[in-house]
Amino acid sequence: QVQLVQSGGGLVQPGGSLRLSCVSSVSIVDLGQMRWYRQTPGNEREQIAIATDGGYRDYAWSVKGRFTASRDNSQRTLYLQMNDLKPEDTAVYYCHGRDYWNNDYWGQGSQVTVSS
Repeated sequence: QVQLVQSGGGLVQPGGSLRLSCVSSVSIVDLGQMRWYRQTPGNEREQIAIATDGGYRDYAWSVKGRFTASRDNSQRTLYLQMNDLKPEDTAVYYCHGRDYWNNDYWGQGSQVTVSS
């Protein structure tokens, strides 16, 4: 059973930075493209970043230039560095991976609150 365990998050002032981590119980190479999502109350989960093993990265327009996704395969960890945070970035953030059999795996979620 694959487990994704998140850490990081919390309360930060506008303009501040946070880093989220997502540690996998299996090699993240086996999880292919890994993604970060976020969700606010009453809204669907929104994909905000993709990080492939081959080095491809893509971001939602709302976070492009401020957020950076990265992977450390040796540590089985996916990261999301969030800079210049805005109140509208307040959400629960989730990491996601999918194995070769198209099974989806989610982290437990990390609350990020941006407020002065």
